[in-house]
Amino acid sequence: MTTREATQLIMRRLTPLYGADEAQAMMRDIMLAVVNYSPVDIVLREQSELPEFAPQRLREILDRLERHEPLQYVLGTARFHGMDFKVTPSTLIPRPETEMLVDMIVDDCGDRTDLRVLDIGTGSGCIAIALARALRFPTVDAIDISEQALAVARDNASRLKATVNFRQADVLAPVNGQRSTVNLSTYDIIVSNPPYVMQSEAATMDANVLDYEPRSALFVPDDDPLLFYRAIATLAMTALTPQDGHNELCPYNGGRLYLEINPLLANETLTLLKDSGLTDCRLHRDQYGRLRFATASLPSI
Repeated sequence: MTTREATQLIMRRLTPLYGADEAQAMMRDIMLAVVNYSPVDIVLREQSELPEFAPQRLREILDRLERHEPLQYVLGTARFHGMDFKVTPSTLIPRPETEMLVDMIVDDCGDRTDLRVLDIGTGSGCIAIALARALRFPTVDAIDISEQALAVARDNASRLKATVNFRQADVLAPVNGQRSTVNLSTYDIIVSNPPYVMQSEAATMDANVLDYEPRSALFVPDDDPLLFYRAIATLAMTALTPQDGHNELCPYNGGRLYLEINPLLANETLTLLKDSGLTDCRLHRDQYGRLRFATASLPSI
């Protein structure tokens, strides 16, 4: 099989399912993963024969994609903040909009050193690792309820040479009448992209999300869709560093909470944060114009 024959096979099988533009992008990712061919290599080596293993591997990948399995799980990697992260069905696939959450923190706090950061519900570790690499000498802790997800996160941190303290903990333990498993410390930044999709939204979601990504990391009950935000806000009131109201040069010189949220519940989330006692509560839009993020601080001292 030549490079040209391989790319034609990929396009022929994927275009009906994903459309020509997405199929083209997927074809490039597949060729890079299987034979390490860049887009330039694909053109220059159009008539070259592929290695013997390649045709079978390509067909295996295409079979899985035709069953609507996400490409990131099929290839085992996802791109986030300029880095390749290992992903498995135990972790959510990092989304482009979540990169903006990292960028917001770096924009607000990138000139500060020795920040203490807590990432709640770390999954693949993408937020924690990106912050560990982007901030100046931070101490980054990251928790998740899933040991399988933490194993993936630790592997990612090792490969990407990021220092993150990962451990198992359940932020909902106090909500469920159990002793908190989050060892309280004082943090300058608490960040989280918790489950926020309501069960009623499942009907509008694609099969590649519903059938393959971990439901526990996606969905919340319709009758209490903000349960994670309530628990995180309560934790933030105890664990965030208060702002120093006398420092007018740095509006975020104290602890700050950064959250990815459900745009359908943006105003409700903002009200919850205000009612919890936090201050300077704000909503922020993602690159698609949706209210995707919320930030808040402790009252000044």
